[in-house]
Amino acid sequence: MHKTILIVDDEAHIRVLMEQTLEDLEDHGVELLVAANGAEALELIGSKLPDLVFLDVMMPKLNGFEVCQAVKGNVATRHVYIIMLTAKGQALDQRQGRDAGANLYMTKPFDPDEVLAKAIEILAIER
Repeated sequence: MHKTILIVDDEAHIRVLMEQTLEDLEDHGVELLVAANGAEALELIGSKLPDLVFLDVMMPKLNGFEVCQAVKGNVATRHVYIIMLTAKGQALDQRQGRDAGANLYMTKPFDPDEVLAKAIEILAIER
């Protein structure tokens, strides 16, 4: 069973932290992909159809809300599970995320154990 997770964040240290958090899943056949901005993310989502996307909000080129709307508005990609990962945790931001079609909203700083547990749950990985 091949599953793919895309990590989208314009900050390199966050991408590395997320990869380290999720790398154990590679033993379960999960492929980790990374993108540094919204445009790159959209391109990868279109070509790789990841099962799960951890999506930062504040990014150059396209922000997370724009990426999420584009993905959820496209028949070919609307099944992709999107978790918005952001430092902006206010109710308004969360509503914006929901309006854009995000499946879940997590705030930074995030708990790596929680991120890993969510990924395992969403991808239905047997441990």
